[in-house]
Formats: sequence, structure tokens, C-alpha cells
Amino acid sequence: MKAILIGLCLIILTAGCVPAASTSQPTAVPPSPEPSATSAPAVTASPEPSATPAVPTQTPFIITESERLAYERNERLGRGVNLGNALEAPNEGEWGVTLEEGFFDLIHEAGFSSVRVPIRWNAHAGDKPPYTVDPAFFARVDWVVEQAMQRDLAVILDWHHYVEIMEAPMGHHDRFMAIWEQIAEHYKSMPDTVYFELLNEPNGTIGATSWNKFVAEAIQIIRRTNPTRTIIVGPGNWNSIGNLYDLLLPPDEHNLIVTVHYYQPFQFTHQGADWAEGSEAWLGTKWTGSPAEKSAVGRDFDAALKWSRQNHRPIFLGEFGAYSEADMESRSRWTEFIARSAEERGFSWAYWEFCSGFGVYDLANRKWNEPILTALLP
Repeated sequence: MKAILIGLCLIILTAGCVPAASTSQPTAVPPSPEPSATSAPAVTASPEPSATPAVPTQTPFIITESERLAYERNERLGRGVNLGNALEAPNEGEWGVTLEEGFFDLIHEAGFSSVRVPIRWNAHAGDKPPYTVDPAFFARVDWVVEQAMQRDLAVILDWHHYVEIMEAPMGHHDRFMAIWEQIAEHYKSMPDTVYFELLNEPNGTIGATSWNKFVAEAIQIIRRTNPTRTIIVGPGNWNSIGNLYDLLLPPDEHNLIVTVHYYQPFQFTHQGADWAEGSEAWLGTKWTGSPAEKSAVGRDFDAALKWSRQNHRPIFLGEFGAYSEADMESRSRWTEFIARSAEERGFSWAYWEFCSGFGVYDLANRKWNEPILTALLP
């Protein structure tokens, strides 16, 4: 061994000094009113945690020219908020929220860059062919889009709470496609800051195979009138990270953003929520930001990042939030960690939601819930 070391030293002395090569890598390119999630989605199983949930070392990730647009549009979404419990109620106002012009001023002035608008299109369309969307409802959604555009907010039109299609997918196939055809035609002249989200949280009997077929067909219909519109689509099982690998997207369709939702640990985020069975027993659950808690989030988000890079699809974290029954310190701590963890991995995000049970804004007192706002927008 000594002889080998001496020999190596002689070679180095003879050859002279050679500067070390740089090992730096390029930056990775970039996930009571009723909330959206109604059950705990599956998440990726995790090994024993490390102290800090860091993004794993990656080989350089290259975006092709055909993929670039979707990543740019995802970056434009940035930090957003859901205008929940308004237009996805059976009728606006029935869940305690009627959208106001001032909401858009508040959102813009706070520093958000986008709004996701949950919409129950199926409650405002005929149940027989041609499944016509109520013109008055279209006008109401038009007003929302206009309010967002006037304040330079990107806007996502998200089809929300189509419960019937989850229970009988093929029985609602034609209606789903016909309504999307009308939406696409109606908004075909809107700028590229208007996004379409096909369906919130597919679940129930609409399995992966059926959902993949629905997605491919709906994209084809939208492309007839909106060839450059960015479309958002998520996996089944409530847009769960654990179901990303079941989502099969058309390989020649690059202008897509993939969305996931995150409410883990569910017993913390939904404690005391009357629509979540058994949630009263979870009251008092805290999120302390321990190494184990942070690592669990990190592993789940790393799983989404891995899928994103393998499939060259940008990730939009379309929902995350902790219900108001949790203590505010835990809520703000969890919210901040989720938002920063998403950003570190290049995910855009939209907090659930603006002014109801998870709200960043206190509608009753007309003021921001400052700990949540600061957690989102430090």
C-alpha cells in the first residue's frame, strides 16, 4: 500500500497540478362549507426519515423545446389561492361565499399570482343532449375571469364536484364531453393566462383506465378550438401523489400541467371537519415540524418530483390546507413548510382556500388570517 501511494505521489509531482473540475449542477426546472378532499388520499410508502427532507441529487434535467411552454405556463401560475365554496356550491352563496370584486383586489395586493376557481358546471347544464350550459352561469364565470385578468391574475377554470360522474362514469361520458366542448368554444379567445382543469379529484368508480380514456378524449375536444390552451389534469384517488404512475397522458400532447393535492397528515389537516368521518377524535392533533414530520412531506414531494422528471410534466400543487379546528401555530407551521417544499421542487401551488373553513382570509371580520398569509407569502 505504501509503495502504491508513493508511486501516485511521484506521478502527481511529475505531471504538475491540475485544477479540479466544477461539480455544480444547473438549477432544476420547475405540486361549515365543504372542502374538496373528503377522504385521505393514498401516499407513497416511506422508509425511516432523515433529519431534513432535502431534494435528492439529480442528474441535469433537460426540457425540450416542445415541453418548454407547459413549464413556462406553470411558472406563471406561481403562488395561488382557491376561490373555494362559491361557484362549486350547488348554487353560489349556499356554502357561505359569494364572490366579490374586492376579493380580487385583496388577492392581487397580497402578492398572489393566480386564482383557481372551482366550478360545478354540471349543476348549471342540461341533463339531456345537447347538455346546454346556462348562459347566465357562463356570464357569471365570465365576470370572474374578467376580474382576475384586470388584476393580472392567472385563472384556472376547474370543474369541481361532479359527483355523478364518479358514481357512473359512462352514464355521464357524453355530458362531460359536451360541456367541455361548450366551455372550450366559449373561452377560445381568452388569453393564455386562462387555464382549463378537466376534473377535480377523480375518485369512486372512475378508475385509472376509464379516467385515462376520458382525459385523452377531452383533450382532443378542447384542442379543436383551443390549440394552445394549457390544460391541467390530475391522477385518480383524489389527485393523489401515490396514483401518478396510473396517469397515462397522450405522448404527443405537451401543453399539459399535472396537478396533485396534499392534505397529509390527514388527521391533522381535517381534525374536527364534520364531513370527515371520525374527525372529532382527531381534535388537538398538532404539527410540530419535527424531523420525522418534515421527512414524510419531503418523501412524498420527492416522489412527485421523480415522476415529473421521468415523464417531463410540470407539477401544480392544486390544493393544500389545514382546517380551522387545528391550532393556528400548527396550521401556519405546516402551511409554510408545504409551500416552501413545493417551491424548492419547482411546483406551482394554490392554497385551499380563500375565505371558508381553511381560509387565509377571515370573511366574518374582513381581515387576513395573518399567520396563514405570512406562511404562504413570507
